[in-house]
Amino acid sequence: MPRHVLDELSIHTAIRSQVAGWNEAIVNEVRDAVAANDVVVVGMRLNPFPTRARKALAAIGQPCKYLEYGSYFSMWRRRTALKMWTGWPTFPMVFVKGVLVGGASELQSLISSGEFQRMLQTDTAPR
Repeated sequence: MPRHVLDELSIHTAIRSQVAGWNEAIVNEVRDAVAANDVVVVGMRLNPFPTRARKALAAIGQPCKYLEYGSYFSMWRRRTALKMWTGWPTFPMVFVKGVLVGGASELQSLISSGEFQRMLQTDTAPR
């Protein structure tokens, strides 16, 4: 099922650069981390789910790059840019071999099923 994103032609030319550049630094930082690391967890303080994801990875001895952006009370605008970029509505956002796999629950399901290890063993993850 394709993800619905507003078509570029439906954005007035006068605001396209503003739309494209909105909080692009945080998106670029996450994009760079995803390109450089097998496993990336993007989270925020005070949210127990990023901690669960990191503990699940630690339990199987899998290192990860962790990026933390604010808390419930700070940096929410910057985090919104990540939600818009990925389409994933919550934190954490877990990436494996460049593929967004979901959050803590989805990660745990992948680990339990063996799919997580299969993804790591391939040159590129299934898309």
